[in-house]
Amino acid sequence: MFHLIWSIIVGFFIGLIARALIPGAEHLGFWMTVVVGIVGSLIGGVIGNLISRPPPGSKFHPAGFLMSIVGAIVLLLILRYAFHM
Repeated sequence: MFHLIWSIIVGFFIGLIARALIPGAEHLGFWMTVVVGIVGSLIGGVIGNLISRPPPGSKFHPAGFLMSIVGAIVLLLILRYAFHM
C-alpha cells in the first residue's frame, strides 16, 4: 500500500515538473499529471536501462529522477502530437 501512495506522490511531482517544461500542458488535471509522471518514470527507466545498466544489487538507477522527467516530457510530446494534429 505504501508503494502505491509513494508512486502517486512521486508521479505527481514528476508530472508537475514535466508540465512546467512543456508549453501548453498546463491544462492537465491532478490525476492526468500523476499518470504522466508514473508512465514517464517507466519510460525513463527503459531509456536509462538502454543507456547503462545500474550496478548489481542497487535498488534504483542513479539517474532515475532525471530520466523520469525526460520520460514524462517524451510522453507529453507524444500526447501533444497525437491529439493536436
